Amino acid sequence: MLKGNDMLEKLTVAPDDTGSQIDTAIEEARMWLIDEQAEDGEWSFPLEADATIPSEYILLNHYLDQIDDAVEAKLAVYLRETQGKHGGWPLYHDGDFNISVSVKAYFALKMVGEDIDAPHMKWARSAILNHGGAARANVFTRITLALFGQLPWRAVPVMRAEAMLLPKWALFNIYNVSYWSRTVMVPLLVLVALKPLARNPRGVDIAELFVIPPGEETRYLTNPTGHALGAFMLFVDSLGRMFEPLFPKFLQRMGIEKAMDFIKERLNGEDGLGGIFPAMANALLVFDALGYPRDHPDVVTARKAVDKLLVLGEDSGYCQPCLSPIWDTSLASLALMEANHDDEAVARACQWMRGRQILDVKGDWKAKRGYLKPGGWAFQYWNDHYPDVDDTAVVVMALHRTGDPEYREAIERATDWIIGMQSSNGGWGAFDADNTHHILQHIPFADHGALLDPPTADVTARCLSMLSQLGYPRSHQAVDRALDFLKREQEDNGSWFGRWGNNYVYGTWSVLSALKAAGEDMEAPYIRKAAKWLMSCQRPDGGWGEDCATYFQHRRDEVKESTPSQTSWALLGLMAAGERDGDSVKRGIEYLLGAPREGGKWHEEYFNAVGFPRVFYLRYHGYSVYFPLWALSRYRNLGNADTRVFGM
Repeated sequence: MLKGNDMLEKLTVAPDDTGSQIDTAIEEARMWLIDEQAEDGEWSFPLEADATIPSEYILLNHYLDQIDDAVEAKLAVYLRETQGKHGGWPLYHDGDFNISVSVKAYFALKMVGEDIDAPHMKWARSAILNHGGAARANVFTRITLALFGQLPWRAVPVMRAEAMLLPKWALFNIYNVSYWSRTVMVPLLVLVALKPLARNPRGVDIAELFVIPPGEETRYLTNPTGHALGAFMLFVDSLGRMFEPLFPKFLQRMGIEKAMDFIKERLNGEDGLGGIFPAMANALLVFDALGYPRDHPDVVTARKAVDKLLVLGEDSGYCQPCLSPIWDTSLASLALMEANHDDEAVARACQWMRGRQILDVKGDWKAKRGYLKPGGWAFQYWNDHYPDVDDTAVVVMALHRTGDPEYREAIERATDWIIGMQSSNGGWGAFDADNTHHILQHIPFADHGALLDPPTADVTARCLSMLSQLGYPRSHQAVDRALDFLKREQEDNGSWFGRWGNNYVYGTWSVLSALKAAGEDMEAPYIRKAAKWLMSCQRPDGGWGEDCATYFQHRRDEVKESTPSQTSWALLGLMAAGERDGDSVKRGIEYLLGAPREGGKWHEEYFNAVGFPRVFYLRYHGYSVYFPLWALSRYRNLGNADTRVFGM
């Protein structure tokens, strides 16, 4: 592993040595990927979030009285290790204090028996109280606390199971929110209706985390946006609370029945409801609240889905928010193809991916596009109701790039689905079309700010890249509308926002690659502006780094450290813009060659992606392998007069 002075020496290597170092780095990364490939052809690297998910796993066990001391002890080690220098817990590595994560982490540690007078617990408690106490946590955390009897249900916005009965044209219909919100909210509607109480066999409470006793607190609900609409929605919530006793009980029962039909239809086997931990955990809570026995097949299956997310080492461990095999496999395949090697490994990966295409389930996307045939891929192993537009576009590019005619039908089916999922503004969202009811962001429940799945520049760029690689011309309506959308979405400084990766570097790389593939004039002023922005962000060490805090507008230029992933994105973007031989790209390549790595895997502690901006962040452990491999291979190929133009 290279570090310290070794890294400095690598950054100042003689030009004649660069080519051989690139070859060595490519070979080591390539071999690392080959060694990590599963027998069936897939890659699935750990996906790490903040302390929220392992904390919620512990709380789930204690809610259900299914305590696993051995597992929870390892999760507790992880929680102690990730405690921030401010005393609380952040949303990402080296991030700011976050009240909601900190309350859950403290509660979880107390559940597993941590002494509240231990230094780290006193430190955390002080930080939480200094930030207003547990009452200031977000809606999801307050629901958890209400389930444990730690605060009254009036701390939670009005949520009625009758929402399940609303027609599709109604504003508060569940199909007007994102898939992740939908799968989490539907079980919550049942829980809020039934108001069950956690078993909590050890009788743990967190009364010490409240500045004002919970029963006396009056300021639980807040205006999530500060907008006048938010104030109006608070008023609507207060009216709803006033009239709740008058709502007919039979309508609530009908709503609960419809919610359970929704959950059971989408239970998704051992891959879990929605393929995401919060929805899976909520499904287990609902089954328990309705009195399902623990040996009921649905309960057993739901429990297995949750436990499959654990990543446990000898001493420490965490719980993943979900699994990412389709995403990892498609990107790793593209990186290996860029390296011009491993036909056998790529062939196995592509065969595995083809077998995961969703061909016979019309998912929730049918609410807006019911006339389409299914043909996409999910993010997880299986998640048939929720194929991901972004994953589908990348898989198609990988299958098409092999040149194998056996994939023609799969590609055509997926392409038809993606074209049909284009939103009316010309862009694409990740899971739904026209998921743009922005008024819903003002309801009290939406204090996390991630209720919707609107079209974004990065997903749109991926779809445009795919269509362009497949040969769709600029004159095709879908291509033309996508280009117009991307031009409208460009930021004033020339960059593009990255919804699913940190952040403007990710978005700008995605769009520049798509524009190159679409045959845009890479000397056009708006493209040169984007390239200049990328070059202006390069750090003195030659790399690029963009902090997760950049999702807050007033902190959008914040940087802590260069990272291999972000440097690779910047390099790929600049090379798409024709800057392969420029000084900025050369310095970026030198950074990658000198950055610390173990064999073919670069060291990267900082989180490199986002689940929900400003709320939930991710660290893809595979990014620091396949993206540097991709960037170095692209640099080498262009230097060898390789003029192929791919979608990414």
